[in-house]
Amino acid sequence: TTAALRAVRPAPTPAAVAVLDCDRPVIAAVNGPAVGWGMDLSLLCDIRLASERAKFAELFIRRGLIADVGGLWRLPQIVGPSRAAELLFTGDVIDAREAERIGLVSRVLPHQELLPAALDLARRIAGNAPLALRYMKEGLRRARSGDLESLGAYVGTTLATLFATDDHREGALAF
Repeated sequence: TTAALRAVRPAPTPAAVAVLDCDRPVIAAVNGPAVGWGMDLSLLCDIRLASERAKFAELFIRRGLIADVGGLWRLPQIVGPSRAAELLFTGDVIDAREAERIGLVSRVLPHQELLPAALDLARRIAGNAPLALRYMKEGLRRARSGDLESLGAYVGTTLATLFATDDHREGALAF
């Protein structure tokens, strides 16, 4: 409601929170237009792949609105503050190759290869030690705060925990 939006600190949208709070990696496979909230949703994902048919735009400004947390918080982290400001202030549409060039997506693939590539990536990620993967994702989340001292403490505590796991012992022996 507009009353909830006027709150001093309204909560992010539930879908945004669901992606951000997910303790497993989230991969976006963008195979068409990701504009407005669709782009913001892709920005919340850990990894973005695109087909050559993908297009991206932060159209909010053209609708008299502002972006959600994906555009305002994640976009500058991904492409840098100046490029993010340009995309947010203009509402310009960019194609998949430009998105790859500026680091918005990891890879651009032919249309028919996008979903198989995303599933293959997910399988490769899922083949790793699950506890370490969850802690790695949390580490990336914490790194966004820019608090190096806090991140260092997290790394130390997490390594102490992970060194005692069967996953680490198995991984060390396999190495």
